[in-house]
Amino acid sequence: MQNLIKSLLLVVFLTPCLAAQTGFKTAQLAYTRVKTAYDTKWSGLQADMRAAGFDPADFDLYIRVFKKEKDLQVWMKKKSETAYRLFRSYEVCASSGSLGPKRKEGDGQVPEGFYTLDLFNPSSNYYLSLRVSYPNASDVILKSGKSAGGAIMVHGNCVTIGCLPMTDDKIKEIYVLCVEARNRQRPLNIDIFPARLTESNIKLLAESYPQHAAFWQSLKPRYSRFEQNKTLATYTIDRKGAYRFPEKP
Repeated sequence: MQNLIKSLLLVVFLTPCLAAQTGFKTAQLAYTRVKTAYDTKWSGLQADMRAAGFDPADFDLYIRVFKKEKDLQVWMKKKSETAYRLFRSYEVCASSGSLGPKRKEGDGQVPEGFYTLDLFNPSSNYYLSLRVSYPNASDVILKSGKSAGGAIMVHGNCVTIGCLPMTDDKIKEIYVLCVEARNRQRPLNIDIFPARLTESNIKLLAESYPQHAAFWQSLKPRYSRFEQNKTLATYTIDRKGAYRFPEKP
């Protein structure tokens, strides 16, 4: 009897947990565009994931973007693992502004820094969209205008003012992968860099945009840690808006 009671209590405890895990995906699938994305993309994505050694039912996801190269990378790992592996790269199909962080509303800049995907829009004006959590604490401190701006999206279509457009076909894949990850994972990290932060690239960037050199150096430890061991370096943001890393990469 005692074992039966324990089993029943376990079921009662796990039921809301399982509902929470599956509820997000279920809610998203109620929208026509999301269902279409799943119908046309999920089967192929699952096959590609398995071929690459990933489990479609057990993965964490990380996205990093390089503005200069117009490259959006999707990295994955099993939940029990620490190191990510590259699953797929997508070309960002249009851009606005120049290299350098976004500092005010209306400047047309794509942000640079460390963010999460904090909102899924299944009825976007740009087919499907994922909101980048800009402005973060650093952006708010370092803004140069009255407002830092906002509503920065990874979205469909191929037009942009400060966002990351991927075309409707590509956003279907990215959106489905993010829904699957979000169903079990929080947060979904997305890091946006001006370019690959190699020593040679940083030197070239600093020569062209000296006003951003110190900021780009502050991003480099996270980039370097990931290049070395494919893990995400933890960070804090100080009172001056600088990224600080407790451990060297």
